[in-house]
Amino acid sequence: MTTQDGPVRPAQPQPRQPPQPAPADQPPQPAPADQPPQPAPADQPPQPAPADQPREIQLSKPSAVLDEAHLGDIEGALGRIRVDDEQHSGLRRRLVTFLAIMGPGLIVMVGDNDAGGVSTYAQSGQNYGYSLLWVLLLLIPVLLVNQEMVVRLGAVTGVGHARLIIERFGKFWGAFSVGDLFLLNFLTIVTEFIGVSLALRYFGVSPYVSVPIAAVLLVAITASGSFRRWEQALFLFIAASGVLVPLAFLSHPYYGQIAYHFVVPGVQGGVNSTAVLLIIAIVGTTVAPWQLFFQQSNVIDKRITPRFIGYERADTTVGSFVVIGGAAAVEVVAVYAVRGTHLAGQFTSALGTARALESKSYVLGALFAIVLLDASIIGASAVTVSTSYAFGDVFNMKHSLHRKFKEAKGFYATYAAQVAVAAGIVLIPGAPLGLITTSVQALAGVLLPSASVFLLLLCNDREVLGPWVNARWLNIVAGIIISVLLLLSGTLMAGTLFSSLNSGLVALWLAAVFAVGAAVAVAVIRIRAGGWRRSASPRTATARAAVPRAERASWRMPPIALLKPVAWAPATRLAMLVLRGYLVVSVLLLIVKAVQLGRG
Repeated sequence: MTTQDGPVRPAQPQPRQPPQPAPADQPPQPAPADQPPQPAPADQPPQPAPADQPREIQLSKPSAVLDEAHLGDIEGALGRIRVDDEQHSGLRRRLVTFLAIMGPGLIVMVGDNDAGGVSTYAQSGQNYGYSLLWVLLLLIPVLLVNQEMVVRLGAVTGVGHARLIIERFGKFWGAFSVGDLFLLNFLTIVTEFIGVSLALRYFGVSPYVSVPIAAVLLVAITASGSFRRWEQALFLFIAASGVLVPLAFLSHPYYGQIAYHFVVPGVQGGVNSTAVLLIIAIVGTTVAPWQLFFQQSNVIDKRITPRFIGYERADTTVGSFVVIGGAAAVEVVAVYAVRGTHLAGQFTSALGTARALESKSYVLGALFAIVLLDASIIGASAVTVSTSYAFGDVFNMKHSLHRKFKEAKGFYATYAAQVAVAAGIVLIPGAPLGLITTSVQALAGVLLPSASVFLLLLCNDREVLGPWVNARWLNIVAGIIISVLLLLSGTLMAGTLFSSLNSGLVALWLAAVFAVGAAVAVAVIRIRAGGWRRSASPRTATARAAVPRAERASWRMPPIALLKPVAWAPATRLAMLVLRGYLVVSVLLLIVKAVQLGRG
């Protein structure tokens, strides 16, 4: 199979033979239409493709795409792009292309505002008013930087995030990363069904009815065997989430205070370990590790290739502003729900926020419950698909929404199993649903630095991304983001161990320590950089040179088996081990903090 961006080397032109006259009694026979191209001998240098082939096909090379279902036409909810379509520059054509590409970025971002997100944002508004809105604004560049990197990884490599980590860094590190993902994703799916049960309980529907129905609906949407139908269903739920807009305007927001708290950092009542826990939860629910795995695999499954990276970046940018706007709207609604009542500062669950709104207007409470239900369905679908994609990557199974159930039984079976078990856990009587929701979001925030480090390493791997590797400024921004995430988890750790400490001072001291550590690391790198430059190979120098745009648009990662193995320096390996140990301790202390809150 030869496609515009496909993995198969185009047919090589054969030497011309003098025409042979056909026998008089035999008509000329046309060449078979389905005859496959013959590969060139191994020792023969590549020959130029015929002049009548498109430029992209001439530049295509073997790639690492693992599932042939990831090759072919782009079939989006809002349009289709054939592999033999030429790229046009007209405004109308660009808009049509963008609509067809749109999906992975919007879904992954709106999926952030899931049940856990709605609950966390509602807690922020109910307990801290507008004072934590600044956290949301700071998360926009975090979202854009992280998700833009996975867009490039997906479009250029054709291999999922989990598989890349295992292949490039080994089974030891792969087991940690994928193990974290599977555990965190499963707990997140549990929170989505918590959201379903709470939302429909507002309307008097028992969880023993609502949760099983939601589980069946999720399986039916995903197991349809059509990527386009799955995406169209998700788009319908995304459109339904638009009820947040009138709900926010009906909540009589104080616009001046909102604008102030968006740009001026602060915490109502002062900084303490509980507030830090909530800030980490906001970070974890807005920038979650599952997003990295989902969007990379979804870009691959939608068959987006390097020449469409610009459109997918735009899709991701639109989604990032949608998710932050939605999060701010939930906080505004929660502030109004408890304004002037004894419930301010007494968050229990998202259902409690809906009940508080009901005291002002039943319609407002109903709209908030619908928002929670809608968010739960979108989040459950995206997070579960993320796990199934990673499962298929790790165990070499066919894993595509383009495939029917009988063609990818393992992929769909893992999806259905996750949904069934998570739904069952929610139905256990007496489970602390509100505490589980907040703790899972905080856990995502604690584990995010580890996922971001692997993402940064992959995006600087020239064997993987070739001319698409990170620019220096992007590495600096990503490094700052990782440092801030570590700062937050470190503050939580110190606050849990020493509750009498001032969390604000702890954060300042840790920031100073990180700054000194970063300065030392930069100094060491600059001292050693001269030796690296002298030993740079011609191949490395060539990779750093400017690559023509047409070649970048067709460059794909070669098959994984052909890549040179990654060789970590001892200092890098030690730093990774220290990071892993630090995060393990942070997770244990997070559990301690959650237990303390549960008892309190």
